[in-house]
Amino acid sequence: MSDNPYQDDRGNKDRSLGNPDGMGTMDSYRKSGAARPAAGGPYLIGDAMTGGYGKGADILHGCTIAVEQGEIAVIVGPNGAGKSTAMKAVFGMLDLREGAVRLDGQDITELSPQARVRQGMGFVPQTSNIFTSMSVEENLEMGAFIREDDYRATMEQVYDLFPILREKRRQAAGELSGGQRQQVAVGRALMTRPKVLMLDEPTAGVSPIVMDELFDRIIEVARTGICILMVEQNARQALEIADKGYVLVQGRNAHTGTGKELLADDEVRRSFLGG
Repeated sequence: MSDNPYQDDRGNKDRSLGNPDGMGTMDSYRKSGAARPAAGGPYLIGDAMTGGYGKGADILHGCTIAVEQGEIAVIVGPNGAGKSTAMKAVFGMLDLREGAVRLDGQDITELSPQARVRQGMGFVPQTSNIFTSMSVEENLEMGAFIREDDYRATMEQVYDLFPILREKRRQAAGELSGGQRQQVAVGRALMTRPKVLMLDEPTAGVSPIVMDELFDRIIEVARTGICILMVEQNARQALEIADKGYVLVQGRNAHTGTGKELLADDEVRRSFLGG
């Protein structure tokens, strides 16, 4: 990527995997109007969230996750720490018993996930995140289901971001590699022109080279002003690109800081990053 400020420090250099020259502008991904963080609060926040699934025990215990426009916020922690549950709570996939979720100063705690998509939130689950029998292009068209305008320019931007998808646009998405499927899933979410893009384990099951390439693309998306909230098992690599990091343990905030701060924290490194 020619103008990526992270390029000197990290990232895959294999030009065959993605768009080697950058994606250009992604302004049309954003919804119309100037979105501003609420005075005194982050653009998106799940504030002091406590809750679980159905009538089961609480998984989250006063957990707070926040991200500003243009930031990459990463949630890491051991297995069973409640990472994906925290993200699903922010997206409205479980009821909170305590706490609130606010987007651009508006309380959206009671909104359904579908309503949150219309408010500007895009969510890419870890699994079952594409329509395998449909073509790549049909998957992207499905992502534009809430759009009433001409979405072709947005589709072109997705193809600029992930050039391999243009090449394979007529191919069934189920025939793609794992990394290419993830590109389809992210691209479909971008078709809604989200203000917030939420990614649950986007690099699960892909090679280190593909992981680096996906992270590079995520950086590009964030640089357009879109909030990125991401759950990742590859904690060290994710924190390297994170503006903000949250380490969860048993559904609670254990450590919070910038990616660099957490990488430099001896306790975090010893307990969660393998030393």
